[in-house]
Amino acid sequence: PVIILIIWQLAGVFGLVSKTVLPTPLDIFLAFQELIKTGELFGHLSISVFRAAAGFFIGGGLGIILGTIVGFSTRSEQYLDPSVQMLRTVPHLAVAPLFVLWFGFGETSKVLLIADGAFFPLYVNAFLGIRGVDSKLFDVARVLEFSKRKLITKLILPAALPNLLLGARLSLGVAWVSLVVAELMGSTEGIGYMIMDARQFSNTDIVFVGIIIFAFVGKFSDSLVRLLEVKFLRWRDNFKGETGN
Repeated sequence: PVIILIIWQLAGVFGLVSKTVLPTPLDIFLAFQELIKTGELFGHLSISVFRAAAGFFIGGGLGIILGTIVGFSTRSEQYLDPSVQMLRTVPHLAVAPLFVLWFGFGETSKVLLIADGAFFPLYVNAFLGIRGVDSKLFDVARVLEFSKRKLITKLILPAALPNLLLGARLSLGVAWVSLVVAELMGSTEGIGYMIMDARQFSNTDIVFVGIIIFAFVGKFSDSLVRLLEVKFLRWRDNFKGETGN
């Protein structure tokens, strides 16, 4: 990576690549520094994090609830799952105008669009997690006379937890992608807006700053879920890859 950065910097310095098309790493760093100094970056970032978090918790929470209901009930699966799977294939850009029409240009439409994207990964993984529980464990639970509550808390949820955490990672990723789409909808704040505003004025260095911020924040949120996986899934004896020679 260091060699690539050096070549990239030299290409810009000697005019081999236009700085409007591809700004040098130094230009990007200076733009980042200036945005921090003015407080603009933290203002946009705080708004974006709020939108992504709110959308993730609303959409993800509903996804877990509905996925759990459908996972437990075959009748619910017959009535609800086909419609959910059909809606899952609709692109965000296709529904964005509807959200604006229904909820206006305010925060509600943006948060709900993010929630729409965050809903489906957790719905699918909650459903698969419950349906993936070994049926023999239910036989054991019946022999031990588990109550309904104990069956859920001691058997089903621990067995479904790997899928739920995987769903959370996927849902967070989709939430950040949805955030960019949401911040195109008449927004005046947020990292997505900052990128689009910089693009209009050909400030490519600021565009790169926004992209890098999205990458780091997305990686950070994914790492948090990975920590939860390490903490709560220690009991799993899974293949962890080969070290190689």
